[in-house]
Amino acid sequence: MEPITLTTERLVLRPFGPQDTHRVHAACQDPDIQRWTVIPSPYRLTDAELFTTKLAPAGWQDDSAYGFALTLRGTGTLVGALGIDRRSRPGTYEVGYWSTREHRGNGYVTEAVLGCARWAFVSLGADRLEWRAEIGNLASRAVALRAGFRLEGEQRSGLLNKGVRRDAWTAALLPSDLGLAGTHPYVPGRHAPRPDGAQDSVRRPA
Repeated sequence: MEPITLTTERLVLRPFGPQDTHRVHAACQDPDIQRWTVIPSPYRLTDAELFTTKLAPAGWQDDSAYGFALTLRGTGTLVGALGIDRRSRPGTYEVGYWSTREHRGNGYVTEAVLGCARWAFVSLGADRLEWRAEIGNLASRAVALRAGFRLEGEQRSGLLNKGVRRDAWTAALLPSDLGLAGTHPYVPGRHAPRPDGAQDSVRRPA
């Protein structure tokens, strides 16, 4: 696929390029980004150069991953990164993201996730957009929930990060969650009744 640029109310979402190398390197010195994402740690300038000049463009070329630099409209300031990766199951993709420390709390990543989700559903024919994060990554989880993802549970040993297997939260967003039609019809399943005929109790918040 040819790289594309998306725009939202406050952002321009464009492919990464060599001009982003130093800005990506600076952003990824943040200990939180190194802790919660799978980027190398320590993160060297050569790592940023590899990402911006080879890995990110290659994802577009072979239709395996679509990486976007999240920049402010008007100034071009880098405020984060977002990637949509093709999964092995037809119509299923996964989203991941990080935000620069100085621009957190402004809703930029949530805005970008929603913009990219609509693009994935309409242009890629996605029927399901998945999110996973290590249990404890509350900031990433908050973004997913604000974007409308529905939590689906936990995966034991669901993530491999820097040689260590970790448990993960999982969630998904469907086209219908954004008022869009899917590529294929979707019929939600019904929960099977319990063998003893009892009903599961629902705990209400105090």
